[in-house]
Amino acid sequence: MVQTQNKSLIPEVEYDSPRSWIRLILLFIVGVVGTVGMWSVVVVMPALETEFNIDRGKASLLYATTMVGFGLGNFLIGKVIDKFGLKFPIIVAVILLSSSYLLAMISNQFWHLLILQVFMGTAASTFFGPSMADIGNFFEKRRGLAVAIVASANYVAGGLWPLFISHLLEFSNWKEVYFYIAIICLVIIFPISLILKNNIVTSNNQDINLNNENNTIKNLSPKTLQTLLVLAGIGCCLAMAMPQVHIVALCVERGFGLTVGAQILSVMLLSGMISRIGFGFLSDKIGPIYTIFIGSLLQMLSLVFFLPFDSQLSLFIVSLMFGLSQGGIVPAYAMIVRKYLPIEEVGERVGLVIMATIVGMGLGGWMSGEIFDLTQSYKLAFVNGIFWNLTNLLIVTFIMWKVYFQRDRFIYN
Repeated sequence: MVQTQNKSLIPEVEYDSPRSWIRLILLFIVGVVGTVGMWSVVVVMPALETEFNIDRGKASLLYATTMVGFGLGNFLIGKVIDKFGLKFPIIVAVILLSSSYLLAMISNQFWHLLILQVFMGTAASTFFGPSMADIGNFFEKRRGLAVAIVASANYVAGGLWPLFISHLLEFSNWKEVYFYIAIICLVIIFPISLILKNNIVTSNNQDINLNNENNTIKNLSPKTLQTLLVLAGIGCCLAMAMPQVHIVALCVERGFGLTVGAQILSVMLLSGMISRIGFGFLSDKIGPIYTIFIGSLLQMLSLVFFLPFDSQLSLFIVSLMFGLSQGGIVPAYAMIVRKYLPIEEVGERVGLVIMATIVGMGLGGWMSGEIFDLTQSYKLAFVNGIFWNLTNLLIVTFIMWKVYFQRDRFIYN
């Protein structure tokens, strides 16, 4: 029995309205700026290796700890926005993010940076999973596209920030770069956070309840589906991390230089932005589960192409292919949660799946660095990524089969 709508408990939300698109634009802007916390360490990693006299595997721990903060933040902040909305977390996040960069400037121990990277990752997470969960409350017909656009801000950040940071590193050190990042984040994000309004969706919304009830996967419990999505998220992002985390270091190792590495990373991530928007359209047409299957399959094929080619031009081309293949995978997880799991817990549940993908990114980045240290080559690191990508593909195929079986039963029985 569906409860009737209680208008006193939920705000008035007009789906796909001009206000919805304005909110989307604002969240996209703060996402581009705020998720610098994920990408800055990728570019300064070679400089930190030199300054602290550490090897590649140890330096990769910086990215791993960033992902720890990013993953926990997606889950914990997701729980917060279910109850209190997104505005306050954004205000806290920008203060924490800027403060972490400023404190890193005066740090003289490697372990100081490891701790600060956790805080940077936690702050940056506010602009990813929680923002995706939030914007889904403002769209219906174009929900997949809206979620994908917000998620693509992370890739735009990954495309623009490395170029900006590598340019600054040509005439300044990494500590000065961190100062500039802190000021930019504070000046841009804080004013926007003040004009954002909260929106808290409860289970009393009749339309949402009807939609969620109709889309329940009858032969998969919410707990089982959540577990499968978590495992799939770990698998896909263990694979995804190899090129994203190590492409700059790979280019330096092969003698192409830091600037070329930053350019290739930018090509990969900007093409990922295009992929996310394109897959967002696709998700609205064919559904998020089929969208993940297509993206995961194409990502695995792209990883295979990294093995035989190692010239500068081929790295540009294969990185473009990789970006166009995998960009739509993570936003589709948020859409599956929105479509098939309890709507009043969407922030927490999206956060849990995003946390799993971040765990995969952190593990994948660290494992690839350790494999490189052991073999002095990234070949086996790519093979490792392909194995985990195949694991993800098998899990998604199982979920897809369950959905198809249910649809077939409903149609013919």
